[in-house]
Amino acid sequence: MKKGINYWAFPANRDGTPADYLEAMRHAKDLGYDCFEVTVDQSGTVSLDTTRSQAEKVRGEADRLGIELATSASGLAWGESPSDPDPEVRGKAIQNYKRALEVSSWLGVKTMLYLPGMVSAVFVPSFKPQPYEKVYEWAREAVQSLLPSAERLDVRLAVENVWNRFLLSPLEMRYFIDSFESEYVGSYFDVGNVLAFGHPEDWIRTLGKRIMAVHLKDFRVNVGNLDGFVDLLSGDVDYPEVMKAFREVGYNKTFTAEIVPGQTGAVEKAIAAIKIIETYA
Repeated sequence: MKKGINYWAFPANRDGTPADYLEAMRHAKDLGYDCFEVTVDQSGTVSLDTTRSQAEKVRGEADRLGIELATSASGLAWGESPSDPDPEVRGKAIQNYKRALEVSSWLGVKTMLYLPGMVSAVFVPSFKPQPYEKVYEWAREAVQSLLPSAERLDVRLAVENVWNRFLLSPLEMRYFIDSFESEYVGSYFDVGNVLAFGHPEDWIRTLGKRIMAVHLKDFRVNVGNLDGFVDLLSGDVDYPEVMKAFREVGYNKTFTAEIVPGQTGAVEKAIAAIKIIETYA
């Protein structure tokens, strides 16, 4: 079981500056993580403005430490969505993702988390709800536009199940992925995100081989909103059953703890929980 941690899990410095990438990777390795998920942000060490030489420096430091950069993520699409009703914004979102794919490839990443669009999101109150059917149409067009870049750069687009009121069932997610008939489109399955409206073990068995990467989170159903996300093994995810489902479908890639925003002690608590979850595997 490859144990991973997301860069966002590391708290900012006391002066408000983001956590240093090298120090975060070193700390992750010392704690026993096998993988480190880089995040392509608006600014910082890894961003859309990162040059090839800068990205390769981060990759070289990871290689020296012996920690794998297997996946990348980004929150940029919450601001500029591939399913925005404005075609100029959709175009900008696609360009952002093409750049993120390029930066990811320079880092040696093979799987990039992909947010395909949104009908609406409670944490983006400025975004006007869009017709589901149009979001589906625009989302497919965006993936079709990105596929040539993904194939050329050899970085897979892993569609995450996230609180975007879109692709709400495992059957719909499976159909969306299969519609592209490409090995470069799959699922970035988030265990905790699905619990508000489904059962993760069911999603895992339905998606099967389409799962390219996994985010580990936990959630309390009786809270039912963003405050329901809690430390791993402190919520309602049935991790023994979840890991049984992963065994059944033959998933053996990364299991990355995603913690947003980063909090003091979160990285340490997550690895302790993941080591317990590993015993269920």
